[in-house]
Amino acid sequence: VGPALEKAVELILTSQKSNTRGAWRYSPTSRDADTTVSGAQVVALLAARNAGIHVPDQAIEKALQFFRACQGGDGAFGYTSASGHSAPRMAIGTLVFALSRRKQTKAFQAALRNLQATPHQKAGSYLFYYMYYAAQAHFHGDMRGWQTWNVANVKLLASTQSMNGGWMGSHG
Repeated sequence: VGPALEKAVELILTSQKSNTRGAWRYSPTSRDADTTVSGAQVVALLAARNAGIHVPDQAIEKALQFFRACQGGDGAFGYTSASGHSAPRMAIGTLVFALSRRKQTKAFQAALRNLQATPHQKAGSYLFYYMYYAAQAHFHGDMRGWQTWNVANVKLLASTQSMNGGWMGSHG
């Protein structure tokens, strides 16, 4: 697994270096970037670092610069800029700062406040995508807040689960 992980990290880093925004999009050769794909790549790099793979600090810093550029004054994150925020992007942006050990920054604090004020209903058609990242962001941001959020999360999941154990529709 180690050599495959190193190659994956190399691809992620090479893609970032060739990207004009220092982030990622849907293709390794993309020149533009968005917060959803970039968030997944940052999470992957930090997980690889935790597994002992070398990930330069500069790569994480460059990605965080992109997220700051996509963060509005209220702490919310847009898709490719600071406008057009959504609950799923709010969750992934908050998590990126938490996992990057930037919880004391103004960027993280504003993002967490905004996330805490965002109910599940704001997730729109990307409910599960939102839940996946929001659960982690709340957990890393504020344990008491996560406990309250998670009670509502469990109730929502239980109330919308089908008899066959799955969930209907497309929720991201």
